[in-house]
Amino acid sequence: MFVLDGRQLVPGRPFEHGGVKYPSNWLRLASFEDKQALGIEERPDPAPVDTRFYWDHDLPKRLEDEPAVDEDGDPVLDADGVQIINKGLKTEWIAKQKEIAASLFAPTDWYVIRKADTGIDVPAAVKQYRDDVRITSGLREDQIAQVSTTEELAALVTNPSEIVVVTPPAALGDEETITRSTNPEPHLTPWPEQLSA
Repeated sequence: MFVLDGRQLVPGRPFEHGGVKYPSNWLRLASFEDKQALGIEERPDPAPVDTRFYWDHDLPKRLEDEPAVDEDGDPVLDADGVQIINKGLKTEWIAKQKEIAASLFAPTDWYVIRKADTGIDVPAAVKQYRDDVRITSGLREDQIAQVSTTEELAALVTNPSEIVVVTPPAALGDEETITRSTNPEPHLTPWPEQLSA
């Protein structure tokens, strides 16, 4: 990122400084020394904002549900006269867990439908898988409900459930060792492995 007089310069766009207009290709063609002579600082690009959790850097989205109000503080009502609730991140992420669970159930739903239609039992492995999905979804929803900050929610959702540790060879001729272990940082309970077809 290029900064001049506190404003960001965008490569490929013309800019003006000290009454001089610089063409759109100037930043690309200018040497480091030319940029320095003009007072242009090159800074690292800011980290991208994870818009699932933040509006902007240091501006988290609302975590909890809250009643919608207008600029006067009066309740905003729907067509039926019920106050509208602005959903927070917890509600949204809990709903996502339910959607994921439904998508994991979908390939085996036909067993349940067949059972209802014909009485043919659902195989034990399918029952167990569906129970595991149901339990995991509940655990994930509880984990989300327990967070108290947007930062905690972001870490919970984005941290992997496992970490890989690579140990270099102890001696010449030995191979490196790769081990997997449960991540000690907060993370969502992993979904069960899908049934093979």
